Parts: sequence; C-alpha cells; structure tokens
Amino acid sequence: MIRRKLSTIAEMSSGRLGPGYIDVPEGAEPSSLELPAGGWIDLLVQGVTTDSRHIGEGQLFVPLTGDSFDGHDYVEAAFRQGAAAALWSLDRELPASLAGKPLVLVEDPLEALQNLAAAYRAELRTLIVGITGSNGKTTTKDMTAAALGSVMRVHKTAGNLNNHIGLPLTVLELPEDAEAAVLEMGMSGLREIALLTNIARPDIAIITNIGDAHLLQLGSREMIARAKLEIVEGLRPGGLLLVSADEPLIAAELGRTTLPRGAQVRTFGASPRSDWRAAGIEVGAQSCAFTVKAGPAAGFRLAAAPGPRPAADETAAPAEEACESCFPQVRIEIPVPGVHNVHNALAAIAAATAVGVPAEAVASGLRAMQLTGMRIQPVAAACGAMILNDAYNANPTAVRAAVDLVAGLTGYRRKWIVLSDMRELGETEQELHRETGAYITPDKADAVLTWGELSAYTSAGAAEAFGERAAEAVRHFDSQESLILAIREELDPRDLVLVKGSRTMHMERVVEALQR
Repeated sequence: MIRRKLSTIAEMSSGRLGPGYIDVPEGAEPSSLELPAGGWIDLLVQGVTTDSRHIGEGQLFVPLTGDSFDGHDYVEAAFRQGAAAALWSLDRELPASLAGKPLVLVEDPLEALQNLAAAYRAELRTLIVGITGSNGKTTTKDMTAAALGSVMRVHKTAGNLNNHIGLPLTVLELPEDAEAAVLEMGMSGLREIALLTNIARPDIAIITNIGDAHLLQLGSREMIARAKLEIVEGLRPGGLLLVSADEPLIAAELGRTTLPRGAQVRTFGASPRSDWRAAGIEVGAQSCAFTVKAGPAAGFRLAAAPGPRPAADETAAPAEEACESCFPQVRIEIPVPGVHNVHNALAAIAAATAVGVPAEAVASGLRAMQLTGMRIQPVAAACGAMILNDAYNANPTAVRAAVDLVAGLTGYRRKWIVLSDMRELGETEQELHRETGAYITPDKADAVLTWGELSAYTSAGAAEAFGERAAEAVRHFDSQESLILAIREELDPRDLVLVKGSRTMHMERVVEALQR
C-alpha cells in the first residue's frame, strides 16, 4: 500500500497542507520541537480509506459525499479510530474540534483520491493489466491473476471494486513490490472507462465482449463498444490490447480508434481468425478443458515486461516470436464451466504469454485459481442437486451464454433455468426479455421458472419456444418465496439448476434457500 509523508500526499493529490502545519527545518530533530497549540508536523501515512468504520492505524481518511451522506461528518470519528490524517474540502468550514489535526485541503476529495492514485501508479514499476467488457470481467480478472500469479507477485481488484472509487482505492492498496496487478474497470456511461484507464495506465488492456448491459444509459451496443474502447486512452505506448474476435462491433470501433504509439492489438475467441483460440474443448458442470491454438501473430511480447517499466518516450519496440513456440500444446483445465469461460481464459493466457510466463506455469495457475463467488459457481442443493449460482448479475448476452452452458451439459434427470429481471436495458427491455426467453428451447432445458415484473416477458418468450410443452415446463411467479417453494417441492438429487438475475433481484437468496 502507499506509504508517503503527508506533505508528499498533498502534492500527489493536488492539495495543500491544512492549518497548523509546522515545517521542520532540515536537520532538526522533530521530537525536540515545542509545537504551539494547534500545531502539527509532517507525518507518515500508510494506506487510504473512505470508510471511517473500518479505518486502520496510520491511514489517510478521504471524506466522500453522496446523496444521503457526507464523509466530512465522520472525520473526527476517523481520527478517534486511528487515522493519521484526512482530506478536507476547501469549501467546508473547518470546525474547531479539528484544530491541530493533520489535514490536506482539496477542491474535491473524490478528485483528490483519483489524483493520488494516478500519481502513485506513475511511481510504481508494477505491470498493470486492465480488464473491461459487458460480461466476464471479474472471471477474466481472476483467471489473469491466476495465470500471472504462477510466477509473479500479483495483486487484483477485490470483489467488484471496479468504479471511480474502487479502482483508485485498489491502486493505492498495491504493494510497492507487486510485480503485477490485474484491475477490473466497470462503467455505466461514456468517459467512465477513460477516467479509470488514465489512473491505472495499463500495460495490457482486455475487452472481454460487448453485450447489452447499460443500454438504458448508452442507448445502443455501438455506444457500449465505444465506451469500452476508451480503455486504450490509458494504455501505455508499446502496450497490448486484447479483444474478442467474435465481436464485430469492436473491430468496427477500433477502425475509428487511435492507439498509443507502438501498441499492438491481438484477438481471442472462437473465430478461426483469432490469434488465440481453443481446440478440443470439453465442458462439464464444474470445469472445462481445452488446448490452445495460437495464430501467426500470437507471439507478441511486451518490451521490458515483467520488471522495470520503461518511460513513455523510451518504450522499446515489441518483440515477436514464431507462433509455434509461443504456447506449447499444454492441456488447460479451468475450474469453471462454459465455453464463454474458455474464451475468457484465452484472454488470460494471451496476457500471461505476452509477459513471458511459461505455458506450464500458466496451466498450473489456471488449474488452481480461486474464482469470485456467484459467477457460474457450482454448489450443492440440500437434496444433492447441482446448482450453478450465476446470481451476481444478468443481461441478455450473459443469459444466453449461461443457457448454452446448460444445453451442453448431459447426465441430469431434469435441467432447470431459473431467471429474474435484467435491469438497465432501456426502452426495449420488454422485447429483450421476451427474446431471451425465446432463446430457451426444449432442447436446451427442461423447465424455465421466472420471477419479477419484467421476467413475465421472459416466460412469455419461453412459452412460445416450448409450444405444447409450455404449460408444464414454463412458469412465472409473483414472488421469490413462491418460486423457491415450487423448486423445493420438485427438485431431485439428479437435477441441474441454473440461477441468474440482475444484482438488485438478489437471486442468491434462491440459491441459499435451496441449500438449506
């Protein structure tokens, strides 16, 4: 984590030291000084937090402001909890109770936090991999961290701290000796990824795919592609951009995008034109296995990576290797199901290969990786049935990928698809739910159960797809409780259940109920 004197923190955050600061003359012994009332001297800060309830000794407290809270109200509590210093907005009156407390005065604490993170990142020699996309960001983050972590000291975004607050905090948590960091970048509108990538300055950027999430804010998949490609604005000269070859919108938008000097683009996916693709894919309910096929351009190597990062104007030309040697025929196993996750793994493999991680080490790291929860997470129901807990979030693209996974799994008495509403889809949300339901045909699943106002349209679409079988196979419920009761009454130990929905629908409660 960041360890700097408060005077340095002030410079890095574009702030200034608050009232009472005493500048100790060079060579003077601080402990021998008699400070006037309300006076304080420079001190060491270790770490940054925005939560006064969980502050660590010696940390800097950043008082953020929202619609229903004001962090300035908790600055005194933060000092009582052990904070070494705090930021304070210039437009706020300073209460007498904070006299003598080490403060940095800033125009805006959030912007100061972001400035501090960007300045700290600029001082690090850490290899940064930035990941964005409509679906699969967190899983790809976990995979990339595992592949790199087989030979390097790696830090990664915790949970889902991928926004304008979480990413700066993640950067400031990076140990100075971290050899690599994998940072997830989320967004809901234009210029949000641009902000994050200019803080993180990634050496490698990955765009997993372009889906339907955030249609409400952006209006079209074309605009979503444009927003995701903002990640190249912070890509370092000579860096690597990895994108899905299966998404034509990325290729179209790339044609209008200026890459940093010396940056290269490589692709992954199912397309035979992909630089990185998979062969011999085997998909189970809990894992996948495959071999890697590397195309002629797959042998890209980042200059001087891993290790000290070159200055932007001193970046060496990228190195190339023959594709035959860039990734030997090693069987890859990942502890997560789904062909879409095979493609996510290809992105991780390409990133690790670009910094020289041997194929055997990549395979070992992926085999042992730990995945963030509620992303196609296999768990057992109380009756013994297999549940695929994919309850973290949902959009039409992600649901179709999950349905395809279920369709390809065999050996189960009955395969259930349990869905709730998909949020933030804009004016076409009803039609998108109906189309999603129509995608679930009788050859892919045996039963479709839904809950939520919009999911009534999912059930209607599924009913059309199931035809005469719809009466017994497709059901919509008015409450989550009635949905849970119906599943419990019919679930068999030989069954498979996929559970998925938007975050606000809390479909993990269905999973938890079935486990009890």
